[in-house]
Amino acid sequence: MLSPYVSAIISFFIPGLGQICKGEIIKGIILFIIAMIIFIVLKTYLTQNIGLIYIYNLFTAYEAYRGKLNG
Repeated sequence: MLSPYVSAIISFFIPGLGQICKGEIIKGIILFIIAMIIFIVLKTYLTQNIGLIYIYNLFTAYEAYRGKLNG
């Protein structure tokens, strides 16, 4: 039997594995599938828009710093 800490650690690396090791197989599989869907959606969105996000990041950092100097 795994300790709660080990279960949490392995679930950090592979979502749902802690539940599977505890015997909650269906719950673990569902959590794994949900995590993979979220990962795929975010990966697709971020790789398509990473340039825009980066430019926005630079612009807002510049504006925040400029605001500190002037205000």
